[in-house]
Amino acid sequence: MKPELLIKKLPHFGDLPLPAYETELAAGMDIRAALPADIAIAPGMRQLVPTGLQIAIPVGYEAQIRPRSGLAIRHGITMLNSPGTIDADYRGEVKVIVINHGLEDFIIRHGDRIAQMVVTPVTQVRALNVDVLPDSTRGHGGFGSTGVE
Repeated sequence: MKPELLIKKLPHFGDLPLPAYETELAAGMDIRAALPADIAIAPGMRQLVPTGLQIAIPVGYEAQIRPRSGLAIRHGITMLNSPGTIDADYRGEVKVIVINHGLEDFIIRHGDRIAQMVVTPVTQVRALNVDVLPDSTRGHGGFGSTGVE
């Protein structure tokens, strides 16, 4: 049985379709901008875009808000905090932090698909303070230390 994502539509959501998987095996559901008026994002600028949705995520899950690849490749539009994490106990409106890395103004209109939402299981761990960490074959190597080939 699939977990249930409870969705509350806010007044500015209007008659937009609920988030949905666009193909049978899609991992993410497209989410749309819920706007009273168009938003123009100039190159290098960012904007918090409302979706008109509040959600209740099942316990043991999170929702990740991710950029749409088509917006990134065609227009340079992506998200600053990618993925954005929505915790299961958050009940506010889902909003998307969009940035324009393109060369021209980008217009977002009411109903535009601006991001995708992936609901995924979460594992919480217990943090332990230790004096020494166990050795590993990688050690302190990071930031490209394993090469590019």
